[in-house]
Amino acid sequence: MSTPPAGWRLLVHDQLPSTADVVRQRAEAGEGERLAVLAFRQTAGRGTHGRAWESPPGNLYLSVLLRPDATAREVPQWSLLAAVALHDALVPWAGAGLTLKWPNDLLLGGAKCAGILAEASLDAAGRLDWLAFGFGVNLAHAPEVPGRATAALPPPAPGPEEAAAAVMASLDRWRALRDAEGFELIRAAWLSRGHQQGAALTVTTGGAPLAGLFEGLDETGALRLRTEAGLRTVITGQVDA
Repeated sequence: MSTPPAGWRLLVHDQLPSTADVVRQRAEAGEGERLAVLAFRQTAGRGTHGRAWESPPGNLYLSVLLRPDATAREVPQWSLLAAVALHDALVPWAGAGLTLKWPNDLLLGGAKCAGILAEASLDAAGRLDWLAFGFGVNLAHAPEVPGRATAALPPPAPGPEEAAAAVMASLDRWRALRDAEGFELIRAAWLSRGHQQGAALTVTTGGAPLAGLFEGLDETGALRLRTEAGLRTVITGQVDA
């Protein structure tokens, strides 16, 4: 059994409906940050946009609670930080074929192997009250997803507890770097692990597809896309497979 990094409180469950639900309940009850909830199996896991997340035993289902001093506008920046942290936590097992897909997926050899669900709540002043990230990683199994290739880490993959400890340690590292050097360091780290400059992308935003060439991320973490109509900035959306 791997020990979580100092300062983290890790709750481990054999089975839960959803680790994200537990973290949200604890957050709303006033729980302090650096709480992590790990389940070996989920019966009602979910991804972004309310999609179901199949959760067989052997994969990672981890949700964490943070309470950064930040504005609502900074949530996308923290989501990119979480993606970089997850990428770096998995690289020792996944190798060089691991890349980031905006805004919250990890690909292995071009196939989805992990996703991140971000949830946040604001206080009365419009600042972040709490921020939660749910990490789902195909450690041992790659459940089928309609219309999308999936992959699991190559064997020997880590167990859920070992992977969870690596994710928490990586979050600590990247959070300290952000505190010391600002978001620009996170943006540069994401770009070095993400889409290639000039890559052809189709982004679904506002329910409609938008095609263009990737032109990086702006200073807030939004995606920049060169379309036939000119440069577009996409704040929320999903890059299609």
